[in-house]
Amino acid sequence: MARRAFQRLIANPDQTEHVFVVIRALSGRSFQRLMRRVRRDPEGARIVTERRNLIPVLSDSDALRALPFGSLGHHYQRFIESEQISAAGLEAASLAVREARESMPRVRELEEEAFGARLRDMHDLWHVVTGYSRDVLGELALLAFTYEQTREPGIGYIVRKVERRMRKGGNAEISDFLRAASERGSAAAFLPAADWESLLELPLEDVRRELRVGAPVVYQERRTPAGEAAASARA
Repeated sequence: MARRAFQRLIANPDQTEHVFVVIRALSGRSFQRLMRRVRRDPEGARIVTERRNLIPVLSDSDALRALPFGSLGHHYQRFIESEQISAAGLEAASLAVREARESMPRVRELEEEAFGARLRDMHDLWHVVTGYSRDVLGELALLAFTYEQTREPGIGYIVRKVERRMRKGGNAEISDFLRAASERGSAAAFLPAADWESLLELPLEDVRRELRVGAPVVYQERRTPAGEAAASARA
């Protein structure tokens, strides 16, 4: 299942649902290990207990636009508008995979289900905080960063496979780029346990310092044909 989903992802990198298929197929006990780490963090434990839902917060465009200029929330709203995406869109891609697996038994408790959704919904916030865009290289770098944060085998699988393909295609510099992204992920604070609701109001540079993600990396974006067309339409 993971191999087929990966092949489909390579054929069309803009179809996010294939990422979720790979992650689910290879997850093993990784999510339970992540949950144990989150629960050991005081802030993370509180968030898990409260079953926090990021979707209503990240979908309230008016509230985000009203936040101070330069705040994380302000930058996030600009990001999703420029990319023509939404927090609900990522949720829909994830749920499409779940619907295809309805016959599988549910083994996670309610807190874990809620936190799994929250972890998914952080993704575009991580784009903004790290400075990686939604192009092919930016998504791959963010996955390398995310793997160091979560140790999710499916994410590591995607990064390794794509890196190998790109190196064979003559893109030897990809290894250094991804190594730097991995090092940022290792050096950063534990982002899954962060109180994102509170961080939205803070200046983005302050959030980057607090979370120890470092300065954004300048790189040449590479977009798929569909991504290029979307970017041209936004221009």
